[in-house]
Amino acid sequence: MTVASETAAPNTVIAIDWSGRVDAAGQRRHIVAAVWHQGKVRVESGRTRDEVADWLIALAKKDPALVVGFDFCFSFPAWFLHEVGVKTAPEFWQIVAEHGERWLSRESEDRRFWGKPHKRPAEFSGELLHRMLRATDIDCKLAEHIPEEERALRVKGITPKSVFQIGGSGSVGTASLRGMRTLQLLREAGFRVWPFDKPKPGQPLVVEMYSRLNTGPVHKSNAAARAAYLLRKRAEDADYAVLGRAALAKARAGEDAFDALVSCMVMARYRDGFYKLPQPRDPAYALEGWTWASPVTSSPAP
Repeated sequence: MTVASETAAPNTVIAIDWSGRVDAAGQRRHIVAAVWHQGKVRVESGRTRDEVADWLIALAKKDPALVVGFDFCFSFPAWFLHEVGVKTAPEFWQIVAEHGERWLSRESEDRRFWGKPHKRPAEFSGELLHRMLRATDIDCKLAEHIPEEERALRVKGITPKSVFQIGGSGSVGTASLRGMRTLQLLREAGFRVWPFDKPKPGQPLVVEMYSRLNTGPVHKSNAAARAAYLLRKRAEDADYAVLGRAALAKARAGEDAFDALVSCMVMARYRDGFYKLPQPRDPAYALEGWTWASPVTSSPAP
C-alpha cells in the first residue's frame, strides 16, 4: 500500500465521463475513465456504474492516494434539500435512493423534473431560471457575476444545465440522480467527497468536475474537431506530447473518451492542489456542492 505524506500529490488521478443510461450495455459503452498514474495515461470503458464503484474501491485499497473526478452534479439546489427535510448532501443521497427513479419516471407527478416529454416549468423560467441551478452551476456558466434577479441572462454561449433536467439535449439530471448511489458507495468505503468532506492526504478523494471547463471551446461531437484539438495540444503541451497512441486514438474516436482524457490531463496538471481544497464558507455550498476547476478557470473558493 502506498501512503502519501502530508504534502504529497496524489499518485493516481482519474476523470470519469459519466452516463445515466439505465441499460448495462449503454453504461459500458458511455462511461469512460481516463487514468493518470505517475505520468502514464490510459483510457478505458466497459464498466457499469456499480462496477465503476467496485473498481475504484479496489484501486483505493492498493493506493489510497487517489483522486477521482465525476462529470455529474453531486447535489441539488439548497432550497430543494430543505424541502425534502435533509441537512446534508449525503443525507440527500439516501432520499434519492428512495425516490430518484420515481422522479425520473415520465409518470412522475413532480413536473419540476423536466425534459422530454415535459417542458421546463414556469417556476424555472424567465427571471426564476436561477432556481433550477445551484450556485456552482451559475458560477461555471455565467459570463460574469451579476445580480440574482438577472441570472437568467448572459450565459457563456452554453445553456445553463440544471440537475432538474432529465430529458432532452444537454440533460444532466438523469446521470446525476443515478450517480449519487455511486457517491454513497464510495463514501461508505472511506472516500472523501469534496466539499462535503475535508480532503486528507493519503485518503481517496472524489470531486465534481465539469468537462466543458476543462476542454474549453471545441465542437466535441465532431471527430475532425476532436482530432484537431488533440493535434494542437500535442504541439503545444509537453504532457500531451508523451501520450500513448491508444489513449489518443480513443479520444479522437468518441466524445466520451475525449472529455475523459482532457479532463484527466487538466486534473493531473493541478494535482498538487487537491489535498488543499477549501471547505465552503457558505452553508448553502455545503448542501449543494461545488464544481472543481483548475486555478486557470476557477472563481474564488466557495
